[in-house]
Amino acid sequence: MAIIKPFKAIRPTKDKVSLVTSRSYQDYSKNELEAVMRYNPFSFLHIINPGYKFSKKVAGEERFNMVHNRYLEFLEGNIFLKDSKDSFYMYQIEKNKFKCCGFFCAASVQDYRDDVIKKHEDTISQREQLFAKYLKTVGFNAEPVLITYANNNSIEAIIDQEKQKVPEYFFTTPDRVKHTLWVISDDEAIHQLTREFAKMESLYIADGHHRSASSNLLANIFKIGNSDHTGEEPYNYFMCYMIPESEIKIYEFNRLVKDLNRNTKEEFLVRLDAMFRIENKGSVLYKPTKKHHFGMYLDGDFYSLFLRKKVYNFTDVLSKLDTQILYKTILEPILGIKDLRSDKRITYGFGKHNVIHMKDEIDKGKFKVGFSLVPLKIDEIKAIADAGLVMPPKSTYIEPKLRSGMAIYEF
Repeated sequence: MAIIKPFKAIRPTKDKVSLVTSRSYQDYSKNELEAVMRYNPFSFLHIINPGYKFSKKVAGEERFNMVHNRYLEFLEGNIFLKDSKDSFYMYQIEKNKFKCCGFFCAASVQDYRDDVIKKHEDTISQREQLFAKYLKTVGFNAEPVLITYANNNSIEAIIDQEKQKVPEYFFTTPDRVKHTLWVISDDEAIHQLTREFAKMESLYIADGHHRSASSNLLANIFKIGNSDHTGEEPYNYFMCYMIPESEIKIYEFNRLVKDLNRNTKEEFLVRLDAMFRIENKGSVLYKPTKKHHFGMYLDGDFYSLFLRKKVYNFTDVLSKLDTQILYKTILEPILGIKDLRSDKRITYGFGKHNVIHMKDEIDKGKFKVGFSLVPLKIDEIKAIADAGLVMPPKSTYIEPKLRSGMAIYEF
């Protein structure tokens, strides 16, 4: 049984929403970030980069406190307003051929603990603690966790019905993405949505494992400090964006490695031959199209690598993942990369535009070899989560990527 709740969102006013909401901070180039900060005083980036106001770099507790102060300024300046009624917030994104529609809601921390909300990635304790401290200081969450649910005809009917109403927001951002948001405040629609989710045994985190883990840690901190704890306080929930699993788009992350671990090119290819059938494609750009097939770029040539299944042992769902196969057959035993998170010899690029970029980086001499993979399927992600296993880091790049500041959840 999955628990979701409506909440009173803090939201930008209609006339400023297109100016307030922002992409992820890391998504901006240095020049683009400077331009937005200088010429758009309403951007949410001013909240999460609070030192800009004083031409000062800030970090740690000082930054957290200043984020809180900038947030209060946006409230005091009526850039943000708080809704008077608990609501769900249906949000549709359209970009080129990609289109999705889900809704913001509050998900239960207890469901996260009980594995109703399932994970497929490891989290790093230090990052959990840092983000929990950040949340506790600033008092709000503006970055929802992306959670998927199995396609549901009843929920789809509710969404279709709500789409007939006049949206609260409709705007297009400079990256040519269309954004539409409807406020679902009708008691019957809210009841129908909560009832449908109460029938679900499992939900799946698609993106935001550290945010979920940090919210769980924060709830424990608040609980210890609250002698009147009931379990219904806002800190017992975290903001998420619920989306049917058919509407997420999964891309792959390619791998680029700086050297061949003291192997010559010929020695490297001979060692690969033990596990793969290798075909040299020459200068023809090659990208794999099937599971257990890999692309490789080395020394000016593309190669196709076909796994020799008779010599590879499939033991569980994790062993069948292409990212795990690549790690166990090449990255670890041949290239000597043990820790995929911290080894400085490997880097990643998501596959939407990375095969040509991968070639360019290797041709420039920054890397020696690159590997391309096919994207994972949602069923593979769910199978890993259901088995209580975790995927190798950078196994998936998932869209939609949500804008910050569209809806804010206060603790």
